[in-house]
Amino acid sequence: MNNKRSSHRFSELGSARLNFIIALIIVVGTFYIGYKYVPVAYQAYQFKDAMQIKVDTAATQGFDPNWVRDQLVKSEAEFGVPANAVISPSASEGRIEVRVQYTNPIEFPGYTYNYEFDYTAKSNIFLTGK
Repeated sequence: MNNKRSSHRFSELGSARLNFIIALIIVVGTFYIGYKYVPVAYQAYQFKDAMQIKVDTAATQGFDPNWVRDQLVKSEAEFGVPANAVISPSASEGRIEVRVQYTNPIEFPGYTYNYEFDYTAKSNIFLTGK
């Protein structure tokens, strides 16, 4: 009977170690995914803000929509926007708009996630005086 208790205890220890290793892998994996994904998502968020500032500035200063494109192209490196991004500025109904589309690949071991960015910024109507 003493032998049964001893073998049962070792079985429980092995199971606890396995559960700990599995939990550790999940926690480390989650942190790694966040480490790779969060900076890309944060830069995209900042770029959306920069887009809004540029269209509002263009509307209030009377700049051409192409000025917005030029300003965004100049800031691509700062926000991690790839050089092949599609930047489409336009003017309609007294407002300036710019749509930016790109894909930013995020590499993981054995998998590449494509972060899709597609956002349109429109100048605020009150800025155009209408």
